[in-house]
Amino acid sequence: MCGIVGYVGSKDAYPIIIKGLKRLEYRGYDSAGVAIGSNSGIATLKQKGKVSDLEAYTSGKNTSGSIGIGHTRWATHWVPNQVNSHPHNSGDGKLSIIHNGIIENYASIKTALETKGHTFKSDTDTEVLIHLIEDIKNYENVSLFEAVRIALDEVVGAYAIVVMEEGITNEFIAARKGSPLVIGVGRDEYYIASDATPIIEYTNEVVYLEDGEIARVNSGESLEI
Repeated sequence: MCGIVGYVGSKDAYPIIIKGLKRLEYRGYDSAGVAIGSNSGIATLKQKGKVSDLEAYTSGKNTSGSIGIGHTRWATHWVPNQVNSHPHNSGDGKLSIIHNGIIENYASIKTALETKGHTFKSDTDTEVLIHLIEDIKNYENVSLFEAVRIALDEVVGAYAIVVMEEGITNEFIAARKGSPLVIGVGRDEYYIASDATPIIEYTNEVVYLEDGEIARVNSGESLEI
């Protein structure tokens, strides 16, 4: 089972995410990755192997930013390699996603997106999902929250996802169906994870998303579900 960790607030996100991913290694893993948002864009770094391998890979690279998402992957489908590791980015590179679960109808969605000109780097259903969100957001001219909502109405399967957008350093979107997702509430900051293990060090106020819920998680505002 995959592990999900995210942070948005005023602290440096990277060490919080790495520490959280290590606490989720008991869930099993074959790769790990992070996406860190800053004013200069989204830096996506991922590596096959343990979280410690990811740490070694990111050493010396710029990982500064106050928003980020991280993922440990246990490949039940598709080859375990760096390309198939999470996070996955949209075609234009402006959106990044982490995902636990299986999108059962990803193949038909992928075919439809390919007819619109989308190309894919990995074999995963997760990359298909972020391209679908991107397609809806651009063609419908809607917010990320609304694009996620519309996209999830089109997919069949189970998911826990966190999505972040380039240039928006104080907010991510989270949603779940069939896979758990927990949000930790701090003072002008939020934590998110697939279970409470990475969160309890920082806050004892947690919100368990219910099946079918979508949350707008903004560090300067109350949690919106």
